[in-house]
Amino acid sequence: MGPPSPWNEAVRRSALRANPCVLAPGPAPLPPEPTHPDPNPMFTSPLLPLLGLVGLAALSGGTAAAAPQEAPEAAAEAPATEAPVYIVAERVIVRPGKELANATVVVGNGRILAVEEGLAAPEGARVLRGKVVCAGFLDPWSTLGLDRGSVAQGDSNMVTMAEDALDPFAQAVYLEHALRAGVTSVGTAVGRSAGERGIGAVVRTLPGHARPGHAVLSDAFAAIRLGIDGDLFDRVGQVERLVKNLEQGRDYRLEEVEYRYELEAWEAKIAKEQAKLEEDFKKAKKDRDKDLEKAREDGKEFKEKSYKEDKRPRAPRFDAEKAVWARIAEGELPLVVEAHRYAELRALLDGTKGFARLRMILAGGTESAAFASALAARSIPVIVWPAPAGSERPDHLRNHDLGTAGVLAEEGVTVLLGSGGTDQARDLPLLASLAIGHGLEPEHALAALTTEAAKALDVGDRLGQVRRGYQADLLVLDGDPLSSNTRVLQAVVAGQVAYDAEANQ
Repeated sequence: MGPPSPWNEAVRRSALRANPCVLAPGPAPLPPEPTHPDPNPMFTSPLLPLLGLVGLAALSGGTAAAAPQEAPEAAAEAPATEAPVYIVAERVIVRPGKELANATVVVGNGRILAVEEGLAAPEGARVLRGKVVCAGFLDPWSTLGLDRGSVAQGDSNMVTMAEDALDPFAQAVYLEHALRAGVTSVGTAVGRSAGERGIGAVVRTLPGHARPGHAVLSDAFAAIRLGIDGDLFDRVGQVERLVKNLEQGRDYRLEEVEYRYELEAWEAKIAKEQAKLEEDFKKAKKDRDKDLEKAREDGKEFKEKSYKEDKRPRAPRFDAEKAVWARIAEGELPLVVEAHRYAELRALLDGTKGFARLRMILAGGTESAAFASALAARSIPVIVWPAPAGSERPDHLRNHDLGTAGVLAEEGVTVLLGSGGTDQARDLPLLASLAIGHGLEPEHALAALTTEAAKALDVGDRLGQVRRGYQADLLVLDGDPLSSNTRVLQAVVAGQVAYDAEANQ
């Protein structure tokens, strides 16, 4: 027999990822935040160059630093490198709104080991210096890092895995450009033109990096597209099919849970009956011997008493796609929905009201400002693509407005910034600058590229902040993040100095 087909392998992997016995655990809680002095005012406009990162092997000497508490272990450990990295900065932005002045960051074994003022440099550490250190940027709406055939795929479905399409060698130039711009990771999915784009991954922008350490989270979100093509009735019909899939996924999960309880009850009953049989064995054997002897005396046939066991409950038939929809309906997997126009947005919000555990992320949302209050009330983040659309824009972008991000944020909506589902993550700082120039607060813009993006894609416990225990994805800058004249001096990704401006001159 030959090797399994990609389809069967995708089904197998989806089955392993599904957990039918857990009802909506939701994302892991973030560790307690550190207490530091109030932040100073910061940032102003765009940036394009990026920083480098370093991995380290052993930390010798230095003080342990009373910094933020350690974060949970990440799924993939970065390999240890030759020496620790010691970063000195006038400002360390722990997260938007919280800073340390004249602080140091120590990195080792792919993680942030300490963040504090006045730490001594470990022996043999590589020293980096800059005005500002912040977390690396995360593009939550990208196709960077995937082979082009998978990106163009039009027949993907909900079990298609972006991780299976990773090809960091084919897009090495784009990945290098992203690093120069400060983008250290992306949320990427296949089938850019497909209705169902499958399960997306958060991956690092390391050109040619080995696959085992490339993905931060291989099943970070599921992705679909609605209302791009067709007339009004077709577009609303796509929303109705989405709602039906959610209902089927919820029913599928209910069947699994009911089967689990039925199986537990059956096993308990069998165990109880078995214990009783063992307890009554001696008496039953004595009674049998008497009955057997009597049958012989009477010249009759002896018939053994039969024991009838209750039938074992039947497991529901496995369905890989329904298993994915079950995870989505129960809030175990965020659902990124690209939708733009008023009609499908209204149908989407109305149709999904009954799914209390659903964690939806709206991508695009060209005409979403009309639903800002509903989006805020339901805690639905919106990934905005604040790029000039041009005069020849497609119909679903007809009302595209660079001020959408600012309007949504002002109404309390969590705004994320993405590169529009393309491989142009290098434009992300420029897009953030455009959003700032059209009303988005600089602090909100930085959060959209760091803390909020990481939280939305379920990697907020390891990326998006400069905190002890987090993965070392850091930028060393010569000025404020997102300022037009700021340059990325180094970019550190998973503890490796992936970009060094001086070395690349």
